[in-house]
Amino acid sequence: MLLALHDVRKSYFTEEGPVDVLKGVSLELDAGQRLALTGESGSGKSTLLHLVAGLDTPDTGEIIVGGHDITAMDDGHLAALRRTTIGLVFQQFNLIPSLTVEQNLAFHARLAGRLDADWNADLTERLGLSDCLSRYPEQLSGGQQQRVAIGRTLAARPALILADEPTGNLDEDTSDAVIALMLQLVADVDAGFILVTHSTRLAGLLDRRLHLSHGLLQ
Repeated sequence: MLLALHDVRKSYFTEEGPVDVLKGVSLELDAGQRLALTGESGSGKSTLLHLVAGLDTPDTGEIIVGGHDITAMDDGHLAALRRTTIGLVFQQFNLIPSLTVEQNLAFHARLAGRLDADWNADLTERLGLSDCLSRYPEQLSGGQQQRVAIGRTLAARPALILADEPTGNLDEDTSDAVIALMLQLVADVDAGFILVTHSTRLAGLLDRRLHLSHGLLQ
């Protein structure tokens, strides 16, 4: 089993008092399995993804990644986990503006010590980026920037890929094309995959779907 959450709870404090975002979430994900996570805005989908990535900590509960409870890890070990095991793709592309497309694509793989020239070349071709390797992010369309962000994550061959509304800034046709390509590439590296999306259409493309509502999975 690649990922397991056991009774994960998370609250935030506001001026009006505490808000319970997650009220005891449990789920399991095997290597190679693709899971869609849907829910209304504010339902806690992004919070759940941030907890799995070690970007935030739960109030209670366990989050097991690759057999290790990440809630017991310090910041250094969590950063290493994100370099080598967990890949992140967000709605905001988060590309490094001072690096070219080619340099952005190689960035995470270099950090992880996994830069593979042949795999990078394959990713570049399949993502349709061969003609813009020397460009900078500001010179790309939104769809191109998102493909660079996907390629940068996949270049390091992470075991678990977390995608938070990765096509939220794209039109429907571009969104469908990007997600279809992403699913093909995720399958190639046999990674576990969690996609947070508002779209039931996109969710239907994945192996499983869970709906988050009122802090609980359905």
